[in-house]
Amino acid sequence: MKTASPPPSTPKPTPAELDLLRVLWRIGAADARQVHEALLPERPEASYATVLRQLQLMHAKGLVERDESCRPHQYAAAQAQQTLQTRLLKDLIAKAFAGSGKALVMAALKGHVSRKERDEIRRLLQDKAQGGAE
Repeated sequence: MKTASPPPSTPKPTPAELDLLRVLWRIGAADARQVHEALLPERPEASYATVLRQLQLMHAKGLVERDESCRPHQYAAAQAQQTLQTRLLKDLIAKAFAGSGKALVMAALKGHVSRKERDEIRRLLQDKAQGGAE
């Protein structure tokens, strides 16, 4: 299954679509039943029919690829997780933080980052300051 990036005009995924993409990024290419089973711990109310229909809609939107050479069809994320997250983050920074990455980081640090995560960020910044690897 090819994983080339879709064109920039690919729509942003909805929260429900992001749930399914996270499953696909975690387990890899899978049929609708496998996606449904992997989603159940997070969303026990999700039905198989809903997951299948959502995957079909996501395929039409270009968010997932579908391998029709086998039955049942296999679905895979059309973009790598980091690629999509970077695209969504750039959009968020542009729209909500007037293009300022610093403003985004400051907002996150004020209330959305645990002490452990702050310590990891501090170490990362120290490594960068000392010429550490990217």
